[in-house]
Amino acid sequence: MLPSQLSSGDVIADRRADYARMLAESGEPASAAELMEQALELVPGWAAGWFTLATYREKAGDAPGAITALNEVLALDAGDVFGARLKLAVLGGADMPDRPPSLYVERLFDDYADRFETSLVEKLGYTVPGKLAALIAGAAEIPEHFRLAVDLGCGTGLFGPEIRGCVDRLEGYDLSKGMLAKAAEKHVYDHLGQADLSLEPSLSGIFDAGLAPARANLITAADVLMYLGNLQGVMAIVRELAADGAVFAFSVEDAEQPAGYVLRDSLRFVHSEAYVREVLATHGFAVQDLARSVIRMDGGKPIHGILFITRKSA
Repeated sequence: MLPSQLSSGDVIADRRADYARMLAESGEPASAAELMEQALELVPGWAAGWFTLATYREKAGDAPGAITALNEVLALDAGDVFGARLKLAVLGGADMPDRPPSLYVERLFDDYADRFETSLVEKLGYTVPGKLAALIAGAAEIPEHFRLAVDLGCGTGLFGPEIRGCVDRLEGYDLSKGMLAKAAEKHVYDHLGQADLSLEPSLSGIFDAGLAPARANLITAADVLMYLGNLQGVMAIVRELAADGAVFAFSVEDAEQPAGYVLRDSLRFVHSEAYVREVLATHGFAVQDLARSVIRMDGGKPIHGILFITRKSA
């Protein structure tokens, strides 16, 4: 559910917020912001209302006002379910974080689960699952069949059917329970579990219920790492999960710059090839193959990505 759809608990404030939304949708964000300010005078503790006000102020060109509203959100919502810290960083009101808040990512994809595949595949031309599977199949010195594969950030299970035929056992993990429910409907995963890739390996959920380390021969992360800035943490999970010689296949959004990672206006992170190679090497993985490609559209513009096939040292 969008912040603008969350009730304040006050009928008059909600009515003003509804009028504000109509004004914003009509192309009048400054007027919408004024109405939201009136609503927040009635319910100053409404975190979702402050986030909505920040959105209207930003659209009206009032970045300082948006930053002020976002700081109010953080004062009211320590868990940052709306991702206010990310938005603050984009607006220049805070340092860039290493990763988004877990509560924000979980809520985002729980809300998105029912329309995820329609939006991503049919409207945005999302192509990573097919392209990544083809790259795995075509890579030199990569096994044709895997005993156990783990699909990290499996979402609704778009990648599962692409590799089901070349694995004996397939596990999928995601932070969103809504996404996992959709993945279960495909009946291609032998095990599905909730996991947080931003946490250290023992707390991530990947090794819960007695699931062993070093069990996976293939690990995949299709369109996942753009929700993590610093990749050291997730690579620690991958390293502990991977058997010797295991393949790690994944995609990132291409930073198209010499080094590092950057948070974009989309609130997703982009990573440079050099940075990814550095992190991989730190954790004992070598790049076997790589491809650059348009991975989807966003706002009518192509999003460029890098697909990696890597392997853990034996």
